[in-house]
Parts: sequence; structure tokens; C-alpha cells
Amino acid sequence: MQYLYCFANASLTLRIIDYVSKVVASRHHTLTVIYLVDRWVVQIDLQQALPPAQAADFNAVLDENGVPYQPTHLVGQALGGLEAGLTPTEVMNRYQVVVISHGAPSPEDLRCFRQRFVQGLGYCPINLV
Repeated sequence: MQYLYCFANASLTLRIIDYVSKVVASRHHTLTVIYLVDRWVVQIDLQQALPPAQAADFNAVLDENGVPYQPTHLVGQALGGLEAGLTPTEVMNRYQVVVISHGAPSPEDLRCFRQRFVQGLGYCPINLV
């Protein structure tokens, strides 16, 4: 099962990362977080489908916090590159997108990125709240 959603800010993205870590902890999954200027894109790949009741709850949480995302050509290529085995650094250099994390869910990667970005700017943009 694959879910691709976008979220308005870092807080919502962190909430989803935490939720995914708790709900699908027993299933093998990959979570990819990409930062775009105006949104956060999160792709969740589950190796096994969730039971129907749990899948409905999972979709409801995703829909409450974000919106399904249709990737642009560039983001689609970046996600495809990650799936093909390119490292996040290779993907960032090739497709000019910011890959925050790829693999096991890592809220710390996002927190570190947010802290460094805000430190460099000297203020906190609304999508990094």
C-alpha cells in the first residue's frame, strides 16, 4: 500500500510521522519526507495492507491533517529515484528537491532540518511551525 500526502507545516508532518511509527510499527514500511517551499510531501509505503478497520482509521487521520498529493514531474522523479536505490543526497543533487528523510520514520531528521533552516533565516516561516 502506498500513501502520498502533503501537509501545510512541520508540526502536522511530525504528527503524521509519530502516528505512522505507532500504528504500523509491526509492519515493514518506508516513509519519505520531502520539503518543498510551500508544503511537506510524505510518502508512506507499507509492505502489507492494513486490515480494513485500521486502514479506514489510517486514511481518516491522513485526510484530517493533509491532502492527497499528485506529484509534479520533478517530485515524481525524485520519489522514483529513491525507490530505485539512489541516496537522498544523489536525489537532491539530481532533482533539486530537499529530501528530509527516507527509510524508517525519523522525526529527529525533520526537527534538525527545521532548527537549522530557521537558524539560517533568522525567523520561522509559517510552513516550518
